[in-house]
Formats: sequence, structure tokens, C-alpha cells
Amino acid sequence: MPAEFSVVANLVDVVARETYYAEVRIEGGKIAAIERLGDEKPAAAYLTPGYVDAHVHVESSMLVPTEFARAAVTHGTVASVSDPHEIGNVLGVAGVEYMLENASHSPFKFCFGAPSCVPATTFETAGAVITVEEVEQLLADSRIGYLSEMMNFPGVLGGDPECLAKIAAAKQLGKPVDGHAPGLRGDEAVAYVAAGMTTDHECFTKEEALDKLAAGCKISIREGSAARNFDALVSLIGEAPGMTMLCSDDKHPDELALGHINTLLRRAVAAGVDVYDALRAACVTPVEHYSLPVGQLRVGDPADFVEIDSLSEFGVKRTWIDGELVAESGKTLLPRVEPAVANKFTPQEVTADTLKAPAVGEMIRVIEAVDGQLVTGCLSLPAKIEANAYQSDPANDVLKLVVVNRYTKAEPAVAFIKNFGLTRGALASSVAHDSHNVIAVGASDNDLAEAINLVMRTGGGLSAACAADGASEVLPLPVAGLMATGTCQEVGEAYGKLDRLVKAWGSPLRAPYMTLSFMALLVIPALKLSDLGLFDGGKFEFVPLTE
Repeated sequence: MPAEFSVVANLVDVVARETYYAEVRIEGGKIAAIERLGDEKPAAAYLTPGYVDAHVHVESSMLVPTEFARAAVTHGTVASVSDPHEIGNVLGVAGVEYMLENASHSPFKFCFGAPSCVPATTFETAGAVITVEEVEQLLADSRIGYLSEMMNFPGVLGGDPECLAKIAAAKQLGKPVDGHAPGLRGDEAVAYVAAGMTTDHECFTKEEALDKLAAGCKISIREGSAARNFDALVSLIGEAPGMTMLCSDDKHPDELALGHINTLLRRAVAAGVDVYDALRAACVTPVEHYSLPVGQLRVGDPADFVEIDSLSEFGVKRTWIDGELVAESGKTLLPRVEPAVANKFTPQEVTADTLKAPAVGEMIRVIEAVDGQLVTGCLSLPAKIEANAYQSDPANDVLKLVVVNRYTKAEPAVAFIKNFGLTRGALASSVAHDSHNVIAVGASDNDLAEAINLVMRTGGGLSAACAADGASEVLPLPVAGLMATGTCQEVGEAYGKLDRLVKAWGSPLRAPYMTLSFMALLVIPALKLSDLGLFDGGKFEFVPLTE
């Protein structure tokens, strides 16, 4: 049990919207008393409730939950609403159980959801299926707080019985249902929300968010390593207080090492958002919405709070969870837990010949990657043809994109993509939402084959290969091909080396590996690639490579 102690600082009462100088006394892990000592003292530190990431896939940090927690607490985050559908798509319910078990070794307050869409679609090969019955069993578990994002919004709108049964199971238990409907507006947005959705983190325009807010849906404002919607939506924090939350969705370890929800608070206040409204989105609304056992700096609450330098910079000095000091001066105080390893991976090596795409026309459909967004465009461009086969065309930034099934041996799927910018080399990853087959993009077939085989030989990971530079690097991800077993610093440094390599080869993308990981996410329009072929997310059907 944490020792009795007290902290004297400016206390920020987010609900009452006031700040005053106070002594906060902690006993038995709870706030025992708060004594007002006087008016706010700007030279003193400030105490706020702990911060909550309102929607995150821990797996996308490439860290197991205990390591994610060790990094997050240094930035004042004490809890997260975590959707384990990444590992669920690989290992099924066993993957969810892995996350729960590992998280149990940390005081960090993880709220895991029951994955609603495993597999995400029938147009790809996943490693598992989570049935309606299994979703119901997960929801009945007290460790599961909500139904994770319902990505199959066409199924919801079309009255799909399985989708509706999962939503009904959550409603019956009084657990929230997370939505996921990028670009949905008007009457369709109203119908989707009316079916039971309580949140959405996929809005990429303010107009879309306003439609969903009007329908009664809370908006989680996302700023991750690839999808960055904060600037478009930040004004909603003050315009719709109590209806907005802050989240990262997917955050790579190098960025997690630098900041988390605290950086969004700083940016919100700098953008003119009232500090109490900003803190409400970070500390109060997610706790109320998901019924999290997270304290609000009130007498009797769990002692989950943060000491920061100011209400403009949000530089974290110390973090407490249940009265335990878990971070100080940027250093985690949580002990390391050596993680277990679980995986499902059938390696198959490829050759340059394996990746050939026979030419059958002069024009091809090309995926248009958009930096900072998960949505893509669909272009029709002239193909580069050599020896009767389509080739990468680095001079025009049209590169070959490949997805290889990781669960069973099968022919690779091949397409082309613009805006990755590589002039040489290739990168590959076994993190490819949502089924997590091996995805790669490159300037030549030889480099593509080498990058893919590096991932195959390690049973999952991120890789970069360039014969011209003599480069051949891989970051192993032995936990489901999604997570490493090292610390945030170790994994972040290894990832940073890969990131620097592919940027040196020409990629202008802010997070090339994160962007690559979403090029197989079929539920986000317009054009994506699964292990089964090129897919039109607007029409929800496969389309040929040629026009």
C-alpha cells in the first residue's frame, strides 16, 4: 500500500473550473483531504487529474501493454481505452487474453474492449475469427469495458445480424459501443449512431464531426503517428464540451517517447481552447463515458494525478496512480516485466519473379497515399512496362505494393501506389491493418523480395532493404508479429534507424511504416490492397489492376 504523503501545489479542479493553491493529502492510495491554502500561485507547480488516451491500439506502439504503460506515465497518462483487435486478428480471443494478462502486471489503468470485427472483412485472410458468442463472453468479463470500434458500418446500416447481435450484447450489459465510420455524414451518420454507436474517432473534417455530434455521438479527436486530425477538429473541444475526447489511435514508439496526451493539451491551449475545456476532454469525459476507475482529484477518489510545470506547456514533473509515484522527471518508475511471446506465422520466402505483375494494359489503378490520413485516393496512371510486366516507376513515384499472406502459403497480391517517394530500396512490415499479413513497397522487385524475406525469416517485424546501399535491416516483432519484447527506448531506437533509412531513400512521408500499415485497411476508402487483391473501399468490392 502506498505510504501517506501530501503534495502542495496549484490544484486544478476541472469540474468546478477553478484553480487554487492547496495541500493534497493521500492515504491508502486515495485522496484523503484537500486543504485550500490560498489563491493560485503562478510560480508554483500545478496538479491535474491523470490523462486518458480515449482510443488506442497498444499493439501499434510495437510495445506490450506493460512497456506501453512505462512510457505513457512519463507524460502524465494514467489510463487508456485500448482496442486489442490487432492481436485479435492474429490470435483471436487468445490474443485478447494475452493483453489482459500482460496488463495485469502494471498499475496503469487499461480499459480493454471486446473486438467487434475479427476479421474486419471477408475480403482478406486473417489469423482468427471472433464469433458473436465469443464477443458476448468477452463482454461478460469485468475486465472488458466496452465493445470495440464497429468498423463494419455498411453491415450496421444494412442490418447485418452479427453486427447487431454484438451491439445488443454490449447494450444489455450497459457497456459503450465505439464507432468507426470514416466520411459518413447526413442521414447515414444519424442511422449509424442510432444503432448504438457512442463514439467515433475517424472524423477527418469538422463538418463530418458536426454531423455525428448532432446525432448524439461523442468525437474522439485523433492525433497519431499516421492519422492526424487534431488541427481540423481542435475547435470542437470548446464548442462541444463534454462531447469530445483526445486519443492517439496508433502511435509509434519513437513518438510515444516524446509525448502523449499532454502534447495535445499543450497544442489545444495554444490554439485558444479554454484550459478547463481541454482538460475535460483529457481527464473527465473519457472517465465518465467508459466508467473508468480513474480519480478526478476529489476527496475519496483514487489518487491518480499529475504534477505539471504550467497550464500552457504541460511539462510533466511527476505522475501518480493509486497514490504510487510511477514517473518523475521524465523517467518511469514502473518495473520492467519480461513479456511472454505468442505468435501465428507461416513464413514463405519470395523471389523477384514471384512479385511479377503481367502487363495486360497501358493504364493501371494506383493507390494515392495521403500523408497524415488513412483515406486514400484512386488514380488512373500510365504504367511502366518492361518484359511484358508492370514495374515500379520511381521517376514518377509509382511504386509496387505487395501483400503476402502470413498464415498460409499463397500467391502475393500486387498493386501500385503513389506518394511513398522512394527512389531506391524497399520497406516491409507484418503490421498491416487489420489482418496483419506482410505488406511491402519498393523501387525494385529485388529489394522488395529482400525486405519481405527479412520479415518472413524473423517471424514478423519491420524491415528495410536496399542492395545499392548494402542495407538490410530488420526490427523483430515476436509477439504476434506486432510487438517487440524490449523497452520503448530500445524499440524506438531500432524503429528510428529504419525510419531514417527509408527517408534517406526518398520517402517524404512523416511516418512511412505507419502509413504503409494502413494500405491494407479495406474499411477505409478509397483504394487498398489485401492479400486477395486490389479493393475499392467505396464500392466494397475487388477491382482489377488495369483500367
